[in-house]
Amino acid sequence: MKRILFCLLFGFAYLLPYSQPGTRTDVTDRQVQIYTTAENTAFRLTRTDVQAFSHFGQPFENQPCIFVDPSKAFQRFVGIGGALTDASAETFAKLSPETQEAFLRACFNKNDGICYSIARTNINSCDFSSDSYTYVNENDTALASFSVAHDEQYKIPFIKRAMEAAQGELPLFVSPWSPPAWMKDNDNMLQGGKLLPDFYQAWANYFVKFIQAYENQGIPIWGLTVQNEPMAKQTWESCMYTAEEERDFIKTYLGPTLYANGMNEKKLIAWDHNRDLIYHRASCILSDTAAAKYVWGIGFHWYESWTGAPTPQNVKLVAESWPRKQLLLTEACNYPFSWLTFNQWHWGENYGAAMISDFNNGACAWTDWNILLDENGGPNHVRNFCFAPIHADTKKDTLHFMNSYYYIGHFSKFIRLGAKRIACSSNRAQLLTTGFRNTDGTYAVIVMNPGDTEVSYRFYIGEMALETKSLPHSITTLVF
Repeated sequence: MKRILFCLLFGFAYLLPYSQPGTRTDVTDRQVQIYTTAENTAFRLTRTDVQAFSHFGQPFENQPCIFVDPSKAFQRFVGIGGALTDASAETFAKLSPETQEAFLRACFNKNDGICYSIARTNINSCDFSSDSYTYVNENDTALASFSVAHDEQYKIPFIKRAMEAAQGELPLFVSPWSPPAWMKDNDNMLQGGKLLPDFYQAWANYFVKFIQAYENQGIPIWGLTVQNEPMAKQTWESCMYTAEEERDFIKTYLGPTLYANGMNEKKLIAWDHNRDLIYHRASCILSDTAAAKYVWGIGFHWYESWTGAPTPQNVKLVAESWPRKQLLLTEACNYPFSWLTFNQWHWGENYGAAMISDFNNGACAWTDWNILLDENGGPNHVRNFCFAPIHADTKKDTLHFMNSYYYIGHFSKFIRLGAKRIACSSNRAQLLTTGFRNTDGTYAVIVMNPGDTEVSYRFYIGEMALETKSLPHSITTLVF
C-alpha cells in the first residue's frame, strides 16, 4: 500500500525495475564454451574448454577476476565486417572457384567462418583501386552520363557474392574518397582539395545516382558517409571539409536531397575520420539541429597514434553527449605491408585492444578496411600497400590468414545483430574485456591478455563463477 501511495505521489516510474528483467541471471545449469587464439600455440578460434558455473563467495583481495552483470545493458550491436573495395574484388577475381568459395566461407559462414555482418565500399576510386575513375563524363553537371559500368567487371559481382554468402544479412554502406576532379578547386581527385560550392548540389545528386544504380543492380545500400577522411590531404583520392563545411553540406544539400528522393531511411554518417578530432566534428554538426536531424551517426578511424593518444575517451564523450546518435568505427588496418612482418603477433592485438575499447566506449559497429588483398598488399595505384586479415597469393592460388582475422573473429562469430553490450569489469589491467547478450539469450564475453604471462582468473556472474586462465598474448571468447 505504501508503495502504491508513493507512486501516485511521485509517478509510476517507481514501479518499473531499475535494470532489465532478470537482474540475477540464473546460470546454474549453463555450460560455458571457451574459444581461444594464442601466440605460440595451435589455438586459432579453437574451443579449448567447456565448464560449468559453481557457487563462489567473495573473491580474494588479490584474485584476478572478470565480473559480468547482464542486467546492465547499453548500446545495440549493428555489425562487424570489412570493406569490399576494388582491390579486394580484383584479387578475388584472380582466384580459382574453389579458393573463392574458401574465402567466402572464411568470412561469412556462421559455422566455418567468422560471420561478418556489415560491409563498406567506395564511391568513385580510392587508393585501393587500380586506377582513378568516376561515373560521369567531365563537366556533366546534370549527371546525364552517370553509369557504374566500371564496377560491373569486378566490384559489383564481388559484392553480390559476399551478400549471397552472408545469406542477405550484410548491410552495406558507401563512402566517397573524392568527387570528380572538375568539381574541385584543385582540379584533381588526388592531393586533397575542396568541393567547389557551385557543385554542392550536383555532388549531393551524385550520391543519389550511385545508390539508385547499385540498388538497380540488386545491391541494397544501408548507409553512407559524407566523406572519407575529410581532414586529410593524401597522395591518393581525397577531399577536405572543415567541420562547418561538412555541417552545411549535410543540412543544405545532402540531407534534403536524400529525403527528396525517398532515401530518408539511409543511415547518414558524418566525420569518417580519426578519433582524435571526433568530438570537435560531432559537436559542430550535432549541435546544429538542422544538420543533426539528417545524421544517424558518427564514423571514426583509428590511424592517429592509437597507442599514445587519449582518443578512446573522445569516443566515449561523444556517446555520452549525444546518446541518440550511433558511433561506429568505419576503417582500420595495419601497415605498411611486408611478408617479413606478416606473422608478428601484435597485429592481431592491435585489433583486439581497439575493438574492446571502442565497444566499451559506445560503438555499435566496427568495419575493418580491405577484406582481402593480394601478395603485394594491393592492388593500389599509389603504392600505399597495407595488411588485410586475409591475403591471397594470386600466383599460387592460396589464402594466408593473419592473426588479426582470428582476433576479429572472436567478436564477429559470436555477437549477432541486435545484441546489447552488457557490463563487464576486469580487476586487472592485463585482462581486457567486453561482452554482449544476443537476442536468443546467449552471451559472448571476450577476454584478452596482451601480456607475457599467463593469468588465472575467476569469471563471475553474481555469486556464480568458474575458474579458468588466460594464456599470454591470447584472446578468448566465453559463450554460454
